[in-house]
Amino acid sequence: MIKQKVKKNKKSIVGLAAGSLGIVYGDIGTSPLYALRECFVGVSGFPVSTENVLGILSLIVWSLILIISLKYLLLVLRADSQGEGGILVLAHLAIPDKVNLWKRREWILVSIGLFGAALLYGDGIITPALSVLSALEGLEVGTPMFKPYIIPLTVFILSVLFFLQKKGTHHVGRLFAPVTFVWFLVLAILGVQQIWQNPEVLHAVLTLYLGLIFFKSHGMHGTLILGAVFLVVTGGEALYADLGHFGRKPIQLSWFIIVFPSLLLNYFGQGALLLQSPEKVENVFYHLAPSWALYPVLFLATFATIVASQAVISGVFSLTSQAIQMNYFPRVKIKHTSAKTHGQIYVPIANWLLFIGTISLVVGFRSSGNMADAYGVAVCLTMIITSILLYFVMVQVWSWKRLWAGLVIGILLAIDLTFFSSIIRKVSHGGWVPLLIAGSLFLIMLIWRRGQQLVQKELIRQEISTQSFLEELDKHPLLHSKGAIIYLVRDTSEIPLSLLNEFKTYKTIHEKIFLLHVNQCHRPYMIDEPHARLEMLRKGFYVIHACYGFMEVPDIKALIQNLIKENEFDIDPKKITYILNKEAITPTKRPGLPKWTKYLYGFMLRNTTRITQHFNINPKQVVEVNTQIEI
Repeated sequence: MIKQKVKKNKKSIVGLAAGSLGIVYGDIGTSPLYALRECFVGVSGFPVSTENVLGILSLIVWSLILIISLKYLLLVLRADSQGEGGILVLAHLAIPDKVNLWKRREWILVSIGLFGAALLYGDGIITPALSVLSALEGLEVGTPMFKPYIIPLTVFILSVLFFLQKKGTHHVGRLFAPVTFVWFLVLAILGVQQIWQNPEVLHAVLTLYLGLIFFKSHGMHGTLILGAVFLVVTGGEALYADLGHFGRKPIQLSWFIIVFPSLLLNYFGQGALLLQSPEKVENVFYHLAPSWALYPVLFLATFATIVASQAVISGVFSLTSQAIQMNYFPRVKIKHTSAKTHGQIYVPIANWLLFIGTISLVVGFRSSGNMADAYGVAVCLTMIITSILLYFVMVQVWSWKRLWAGLVIGILLAIDLTFFSSIIRKVSHGGWVPLLIAGSLFLIMLIWRRGQQLVQKELIRQEISTQSFLEELDKHPLLHSKGAIIYLVRDTSEIPLSLLNEFKTYKTIHEKIFLLHVNQCHRPYMIDEPHARLEMLRKGFYVIHACYGFMEVPDIKALIQNLIKENEFDIDPKKITYILNKEAITPTKRPGLPKWTKYLYGFMLRNTTRITQHFNINPKQVVEVNTQIEI
């Protein structure tokens, strides 16, 4: 019995490891298309020589070891919340439960996490454009006559990809792992055949000394190469974001057994080819393939870049949903594309903004070489933020001593900042694009979060406490309307203005009143805990404390049906009336936010999706009450 269970667990881990290839490693797996080339033909412009090739390969090896293998695979992946990962998860882990997020220390940590999340949106626009364009540029190797068609073909493929998002990825997703596995196999084979012809290139894998010689030979100018070398680790941040889909062990297994060896073999194969034929540097990856295999490799590369792009797009959808659940982003329409597969969602507004941004980059930059100079800034900043937040997780969650945590994070930050010092020059070459996108989204998230707090503060000022209201009910004889009514409230300790006005005006209340507060919990899922707790304050007056994890989709309809059944209420769920307060914002000069941002918050609040859709409430059972709020 035990042996069967062990075999089953091993089979499950192997299956997940294979499945992670397309989703987790799609981005980093397509880096060989352009990364080594940019070390020689990019802004840094180093000549192809034996010393330079071996030195750069040495830097590539150690970058993959230190950043991906050690930092992400062995350290960052340990920082999970019920198996879920991602930079917002890391930020929440760094903050103790039930803490006031607007105290200075916690607020700084939240802000850092939000900016890191915003940076991933910028990455989500550049990755599809760069990946697909770099793959199709291989057509030039076959014949120059294809060159005028590369941009239109790239635009066409990306357009189809974005237009198909609303159909969901659960069908085509089955092809991701097999295609990506074949891709990594081809990477290894193409590399091995060149290494066999020029094994001298293997010297670069043995020591970091060759990289140090490279810097000694080129002086300060040599540090510019790090901006191009960093391209080999872009996509590494996806390892952590996709933790919840596959788990730590499968992701580690697929990296050390398949991905890492394949990448190394291909980079070294490219290096071996450059030692023999330096003139092939412009399209060094495609020159690895024999002439008869060029177009099959190009087709496979294109498909692999589509897989990488899909993984990034899906990641942006998941991040948007997560930010909404955590109340850091306005509610937008989210469509679930699969009834069977958890996490398969489509976010229309995010999809079309990504589409516009991606196509604009392709048309604006017109080559992967130009675009590569804009790539890496957002990813490097995300990695720096990850290191900073990881320190607090080490101390507060893992109970490390501050000295040891500081030493480890100090080393990681030294590596991250060394790369960033080289990458910062890319800002003027297009790196401002992802920073502008990230900055705009970061501002939106801050304004939304702060605006929500100001509204809550003003509502509390106008409302009375639940305890005071109950005392008032005991003093006055009341008429009772038949039926049950549910008020969705921000705080169950306060009476909503709509109920208060009804009581003052008509001296009547319903037979059964429920105050429902839906809270987004600090954890991803409510495992082994109910989603709701019912509390009776007096006969006919109840409070429902509902709690959903930030990876869960609230379903109030199902929740109320379960509560009625469990407590044997004589209530027809279809006849319940839900009362929603709809706030109308009037900006003032009060402190809290600049006045122009209050107008922006009001605009966002007016254009959020209906809460009935977000909470799965039948709109025919809902009555909205407008409340004027000055902030």
